[in-house]
Amino acid sequence: MVFWILLAVMTAVVAALLLYPLLRGAKAAADSREGEVAVYRDQLAELDRDCLGGLISAEEAEYARAEIGRRLIAASSAVAPAERRQRLGYRRAAEIFVVLLLPVTGLCLYVMMGRPDLPARPLEARLENPGNDMAILVAKAERHLAESPDDGKGWDILAPIYFNTMRLSDAETAYRNAIRLLGETPARLDGLAETMIAAASGVITDDAQKILAQSLKLEPQNPRARFYLALGFEQAGKTPEARAGFEGIARQSPADAPWMPMVNEHIAKNGGTPATAAGAPAAAPLGGPTQADVAAAENMTSGDRQQMIKGMVDSLDAKLTENPDDLDGWLRLIRSYMVLNDKDRATAALKRGLVAFPADGEKGMQLIALAREVGLSTEGMTQ
Repeated sequence: MVFWILLAVMTAVVAALLLYPLLRGAKAAADSREGEVAVYRDQLAELDRDCLGGLISAEEAEYARAEIGRRLIAASSAVAPAERRQRLGYRRAAEIFVVLLLPVTGLCLYVMMGRPDLPARPLEARLENPGNDMAILVAKAERHLAESPDDGKGWDILAPIYFNTMRLSDAETAYRNAIRLLGETPARLDGLAETMIAAASGVITDDAQKILAQSLKLEPQNPRARFYLALGFEQAGKTPEARAGFEGIARQSPADAPWMPMVNEHIAKNGGTPATAAGAPAAAPLGGPTQADVAAAENMTSGDRQQMIKGMVDSLDAKLTENPDDLDGWLRLIRSYMVLNDKDRATAALKRGLVAFPADGEKGMQLIALAREVGLSTEGMTQ
């Protein structure tokens, strides 16, 4: 009941604010007309005094009186009756709309689109029982950490959530607090480095490289850290070091490792031959060739090999047009276009992928993260 009382009060206040200019305009017009009438009457009185004092002749006074009288009549009537009725009709229509139609329209929209049947849930109650509402869960965790900032486990939980929602500054703070309170682990160090890379629009900065090197000291075969370090060599134009880094990851990785498609693409980009574990030939990450295709590609010229890769990319593009509900396919397609140095088509693929997987969802965020990693602009795509 309190809700409806508040709604009625708010409606009345809004209606009063909208009606005020209408009423004020009418009053201002009336005041203006009354002022004109008073001026002309004063002029008639002054004219009589001048005539009695002999300042003007009777004939001149008669002409002046006629002119002032004409103006007085015009000011008194102000507007023609028909025009006056028309203006009054417009004003009445506006008042009826504000007082009646506007509240009724708003109420109908609320009944159709709102949830008046739901009981009120103050913020405190929602924090106590957030259910699956991620925003409330995060708010609850933030409130807890504001009261207990030395709870390392809380920072450890919040850090990846911040990263996935692209709150990069908060994610970096959370990772640093978790490392400070709970100690260094490869997962925390990699997460911090990845956050710094994302904040730098995909650039492997010197600070990120130092953190990745710390991670490798704890876990020398950590493929995540090794990948970013190899990518740093690639960005710096150190092609031999980059190729060696990516090939090292491929040699130490299972053939079905989820990161192998990306690793193989970077091997190819740096002039190497895509390979799986132990250096065996593998299907390229573009979604089509067999082992025989790759073996044949070793004997091709550079131009022929590039043409074969382009054909596989076009095939993957066509498959995604028919079946866009394939996140891995979109990730491969974007990377593949970047391998081919076709930034325009990579951007177009990113936009199409975000139609299937919106940027505010978990899968859409993976597309945005990849775009930033490979150097694509995401401006206007994360709104």
